[in-house]
Amino acid sequence: MGRQKRSYIAVSAVAALLAVAGCAGQGRGTAPGDAKGRPTAPAPRTPSGNGKGPADGKGPAEGTLPGVPSAAQARTQLARLKVAPQRSMTGYSRDRFPHWAEQGDSCNTRETVLERDGRDVRRDAECRAVSGTWTSVYDGRTFTKASGLDIDHTVPLANAWRSGADTWTQEKRKAFANDLTRPQLLAVSAVSNRSKGDQGPDEWQPPARSYWCAYARSWTAVKSSYALTVTKAEKATLVSMLDTCRG
Repeated sequence: MGRQKRSYIAVSAVAALLAVAGCAGQGRGTAPGDAKGRPTAPAPRTPSGNGKGPADGKGPAEGTLPGVPSAAQARTQLARLKVAPQRSMTGYSRDRFPHWAEQGDSCNTRETVLERDGRDVRRDAECRAVSGTWTSVYDGRTFTKASGLDIDHTVPLANAWRSGADTWTQEKRKAFANDLTRPQLLAVSAVSNRSKGDQGPDEWQPPARSYWCAYARSWTAVKSSYALTVTKAEKATLVSMLDTCRG
């Protein structure tokens, strides 16, 4: 065998070894490294849309409500609530709960909740939602026009009145009607909101059973924050609804 042929075989063998080594490295799925061969951290994930989803740590049935307690916290709060019959509706009027309050930048409470609870919401110069997508957690219906939505008070104003708000100052009732820090306000389908009216959990529950856990936790948190009373039937129903929570 001539020197030229032997050299050709040697070069081919080295090339084959290098190719095999390269394929073996790729097959192990090793992470890319930096210039010194150290592994690099994967690029951070950025939340999609407006960041309302798994990135904010909330389950899909909780929507965008702030201040929703855990099921365990809600059970503790519920156990501490005073049980009492509902009071009289004498003197009640929605005007006793001024809403919707101005929230700055020409926006009122309604428009603020619409922006918070929707996706890709666009507002005009007067802060009115002119487009976007909203899903009503009460019944799972989806809307692309804000006109199909109501802003619901988790604990209705009339229910609050019968539970102790009749003794509050007007300023406190205004704060209650425009509360954006507790799970008291949310955008839902107009039909579900009007079906609910001023009824308590023992009289009305969201058609979407998947929302019962979040609804009971939210209702309990609001009544606890404002030291409102619950009826015996109301408390029993809340206990049952909390039992639908996982964990």
